[in-house]
Amino acid sequence: MAELLPLLLFALVCLVLMLGFPVAFTLGGVSLLFAMLGWLTGTFDPAFLHAMPNRLYGIMTNQILIAVPLFVFMGVMLEKSRIAGRLLQNMGLLFGPLRGGLGLSVILVGMLMAASTGIIGATVVTMGLISLPTMLRNGYSPALASGTICATGTLGQIIPPSTALIILGDVLSSAYQQAQLQQGIFSPDSISVADLFVGALIPGLLLVAAYLLYVAAIALWQPQAAPAVADRPPVDRAFVLELLRGLLPPLVLIIAVLGSILAGIATPTEAAGIGAAGALLLAVLYGEFSIKRLREVLDATLQVTSMVFMIFIGAALFSLVFRGFGGEEMIHNFFNSLPGGVFTAMLIVMLVMFLLGFILDFIEITLVVVPIVAPVLLAMGVDPVWLGIMIAINLQTSFLTPPFGFALFYLRGVAPASLPTPVIYRGVLPFIVIQVLMLVLLALYPGLATWLPGQLYG
Repeated sequence: MAELLPLLLFALVCLVLMLGFPVAFTLGGVSLLFAMLGWLTGTFDPAFLHAMPNRLYGIMTNQILIAVPLFVFMGVMLEKSRIAGRLLQNMGLLFGPLRGGLGLSVILVGMLMAASTGIIGATVVTMGLISLPTMLRNGYSPALASGTICATGTLGQIIPPSTALIILGDVLSSAYQQAQLQQGIFSPDSISVADLFVGALIPGLLLVAAYLLYVAAIALWQPQAAPAVADRPPVDRAFVLELLRGLLPPLVLIIAVLGSILAGIATPTEAAGIGAAGALLLAVLYGEFSIKRLREVLDATLQVTSMVFMIFIGAALFSLVFRGFGGEEMIHNFFNSLPGGVFTAMLIVMLVMFLLGFILDFIEITLVVVPIVAPVLLAMGVDPVWLGIMIAINLQTSFLTPPFGFALFYLRGVAPASLPTPVIYRGVLPFIVIQVLMLVLLALYPGLATWLPGQLYG
């Protein structure tokens, strides 16, 4: 019975989360309850909890994690200052006269928004409020419009600089060091958030290109589903200047943030500071800055950051209790006993994470599940950068899959009542196929994720 306790702990955490309790307090509360019961029954050594103060100190002094509130501030400021709306308006004017041009604009603007926020909910809600009415008003198929917005919103998982990749990179770095210790390797080498950022570039851009090709194909074969927008002003000097005014500043900001990381000029944390300051400067330049708006952005940043770090604390407690019950050893033995070795282990992990994506957000899965399975997979020889990108795209697909995908719920919350939920579900199916094909392609050709980091940092 004792060997089943780690599984019971994990199952009960998932059950309580499904009942709607806050994630951070569920992780900590259920773990403490199990630890107390285990101590009373003699199946848990409370000495495992002695490491908790060091874990908390490590979380609060982690230089990489300082990037989280800074990137959140950058994304919220760009959202609140209506820069996304101006971007979409200008891109729509540029591509509108083409069939499918508005859909292409939504994908490109959504990609930039995803790169700036890294939060699915913020991107989907923002794009839903801004672009969905415009697409429907211009005769776009409701299924195509909703599917494009949902799929584009999930790009925040994979397009750097992404808050999700920062957290995943930090967790995988710890898992990599732990896997090395298990193998008796004492090396300071590790992976960095920059490795994940670079590794995500090619798969992320391939996904964006696949989305664009799909919308272009629909516009070609079903022109009534993605008609051209005819009402564009004449292309004169004033039009070009307005276009550049709306497109260049946010594009330069994102390139400066990501380029400084890729070039080794700045760490992710320093680049996040550049992004936060740049977003504030853009709000001032566009005339959208006010003390009230700044207070709203700071409040939203504080809420998201507090939520993330409370989950960090709850996940650290869960990890210690799970390990104290022998869960890590149980996972290690289970994976090593599987027929097919690494392939079967990866397949099971991907399937479990995909299903957990229906009830848990990216941050919870990264902080709860990844520390359990990643050390074992890395010890089996899996490349950490490839594993991180596979996890990101897998969860991106899960968040898009009916009937429980988070992106669908976010869009349903802002979509008009005249847009039926089954239409939203039907609209995302082609994009799910694209993402599954991307997963298969990445599994067959790991170099898509590992080649560029090797060239830059190898």
